[in-house]
Amino acid sequence: MIDPTEETRWALVAEINSQAAERAELEARYGQVWNTSELANDFDVLEFAAPFAIVKRKADNRVGSLMFQHHPRYYFSFQEDQ
Repeated sequence: MIDPTEETRWALVAEINSQAAERAELEARYGQVWNTSELANDFDVLEFAAPFAIVKRKADNRVGSLMFQHHPRYYFSFQEDQ
């Protein structure tokens, strides 16, 4: 199957990971940030399509996406699906 977003997503992966930041810096940019265990507490992960994770928020069953960086692994910028 051809993924028309693959090239764009991998360019974002390279950009995000070349500028990987610590938690405090990510929080200043994006607001709430989750590490892997916090993510598991707050969300069910439905799919990964780096640099995105498609998730369902446990508190209200809302589906959306988070961006993530690989190292250190943090998830951020939750966007609810419209």
